[in-house]
Amino acid sequence: MKFGAVIPIFRCFDEAKAKEFYCGFLGFQVDFEHRFAPDAPLYFQVSRDGVALHLSEHHGDVTPGSTVRIEVDDIEALHGELLRPVVS
Repeated sequence: MKFGAVIPIFRCFDEAKAKEFYCGFLGFQVDFEHRFAPDAPLYFQVSRDGVALHLSEHHGDVTPGSTVRIEVDDIEALHGELLRPVVS
């Protein structure tokens, strides 16, 4: 037996702002989205370079203010990427 990947779940309150931050700024991509009904809260996954994060609008799924630490092999390159202008 071996453990698989850890996938943290973060609470989000605004779909557009969450996607702007995780996809537009951090460079993640949306892998899937799920709603139980058209007006239901959104649950979705974003990923980048083998790292997956789940984001949920569902009240009670997670505690707002959670954190996660993601290691990168070239922090200077990531820093430079994050300093670039965001294109929407």
